[in-house]
Amino acid sequence: MRVLTKAEEQIMQVIWQKEKCLVRDIAEALDMTIPQTTISSVVRILERKGFVGHKAYGKTYEYFPLVDRQDFTKSSIKNWINKYFEGSPKQLVSFLVTEDELKLEELDALRKQLEGVKKKKAKK
Repeated sequence: MRVLTKAEEQIMQVIWQKEKCLVRDIAEALDMTIPQTTISSVVRILERKGFVGHKAYGKTYEYFPLVDRQDFTKSSIKNWINKYFEGSPKQLVSFLVTEDELKLEELDALRKQLEGVKKKKAKK
């Protein structure tokens, strides 16, 4: 999956949240002073990249996501782990523990979650 710039991802977050929206809806949601023409340009780039589609109502376009948010998140996290942790989720968790970003209680909850996943897979 292609990567997005910070501005593209920010706009995609709004489109995912709203599911269908106009450029003015995106501008309002961002609550920023970015001109609608700039937002419109970014949305067209997202469309060319295959992230967004549109439905035309005369000169007004309603935009909607073509890429699922969860699929994008999954791909982005995998890319990030590959880039910074040699593709090892274990190294990521180790880093979080070492940096005191992940508490023992959270690790225990993750362990229980993993055990649940393991049980589900064993039943298949």
